[in-house]
Amino acid sequence: MNRRAFLRRSAATTGGAIVATSALQRLTETASLAEEARGKGRGGGRARRPTVERSQGYGDLRRMRDQRGVEVLALPGGFSYVTFGWTGSQLKSEPGQHPRSHDGMGSFAGPDGTTRLIRNHENRNAKGVTTLGVPANGVQKYDESANGGCVTIDFDTNTKTSQREVVGIAGTHVNCAGGVAYQQAGWITSEETTAVYGEKHGYNFFVPATGDGKQKNPAPLRAMGRFAHEAVGVDPRTGIVYETEDAGNDSGFYRFIPIDPANLAAGGSLQMLAVKNDPNYDAIRNQQIGTKLQVEWVAIPNPDPDLTGVGGSVFDQGADAGGARFNRLEGIWWDAGRESFFFNSTSGGNAGYGQVWEHVPGRNPNQGGELYLRFESPGKGVLDSPDNLNVTPRGGIILCEDDATGGDNDTHPLAPGLENVNRLVGLDAGGRAFEFAVNVLNDSEFAGACWSPDGQVLFVNVFGDATPDSGMTCAIYPPGGGWGTALL
Repeated sequence: MNRRAFLRRSAATTGGAIVATSALQRLTETASLAEEARGKGRGGGRARRPTVERSQGYGDLRRMRDQRGVEVLALPGGFSYVTFGWTGSQLKSEPGQHPRSHDGMGSFAGPDGTTRLIRNHENRNAKGVTTLGVPANGVQKYDESANGGCVTIDFDTNTKTSQREVVGIAGTHVNCAGGVAYQQAGWITSEETTAVYGEKHGYNFFVPATGDGKQKNPAPLRAMGRFAHEAVGVDPRTGIVYETEDAGNDSGFYRFIPIDPANLAAGGSLQMLAVKNDPNYDAIRNQQIGTKLQVEWVAIPNPDPDLTGVGGSVFDQGADAGGARFNRLEGIWWDAGRESFFFNSTSGGNAGYGQVWEHVPGRNPNQGGELYLRFESPGKGVLDSPDNLNVTPRGGIILCEDDATGGDNDTHPLAPGLENVNRLVGLDAGGRAFEFAVNVLNDSEFAGACWSPDGQVLFVNVFGDATPDSGMTCAIYPPGGGWGTALL
């Protein structure tokens, strides 16, 4: 099903009030989409057309201009947005430019009623190349040869303006996603590489959300593992950190049991998810929606391998002990209502367009927990390559697309002239997928969806490239009636 055909379809409506449902219900009810679409999928033909109609979501989308007059997003009628922190623009509060490659992001209560955003920059510059890298302004770089890191921004949602912009951490590399630390203390930023420049990479780092928002002396959290990190989520009940890996078909799902949840640098133990009584479980294809898989955890003896020889990677250690295999695990988010985590597999599933999994952890480290496949995309028109994920303040789910492949060359009627167009896709109260936003500026992914502390402003990044103004952060505002309770 191509995207044009998908957009032409209309949803059936009901006369009664729509009742808000949990993220679990939304995904469970959407399962019929995937079960109807066991076609050949990506690169092997067209998946069968699902019979469930497309939701209208918040209504039809239209191209809109930001405060500069530039058309960046298409949104439903009544919504509006502003953009800031554009690639190559001057930082407001210290020397240097906003770096390239805006990616994962966390939000916190900032000073004077602002929202503090800590934004990753997935800079893949070659060793020593500083073009649009993260400058070292008042912080010690972890690696002088690397130019990734984070920018800390204090944004006033009332005046719709950025008040303060500083470097939060510098000298890291390929900062992809991450997650909010225990008790909202800061942002755990994650490196999606195990490259060696001046220093080894492939670690998590902590950036404080308090004070000036700067990590002046960055140190890798080695006990949390050295691998191609994507995102992390923290169980607020236990402080256990769950981690996703983006390494193709050799990707694992991990948990880190810290000695002190408030001080990850104190160390702890790293473990990999395994399916009980089914060692080396392959979760990539031929999965059944809603089937309960009992989970156990296997130890990673050496979480910080040198990776100079054959084998011995974190994934290999886990697989040798029976750990499960996923495809390109990406975003993860805690659902407080369900007391569970939702996480994405970008290219998993029989059609190859992505899966959404739910892990229900035990209440103590001795309990393995449960794993469920909750959604599998039947085709690119429904959902194409989910990356970052967010469980919204109202219990909805929003998914950031990262259709970076050229194999589909799919287009969108709202973005003429562009191929591989990316969207924010939500799930409605009936469990049906709907478009909430379309990037009409370029073919960059969406990333870093998060909310202001009052849950009323949605922030999201357009990734961009090394071209000035190609990447930015967007603040999206609802109509006067707000977001409602049935959707996002």
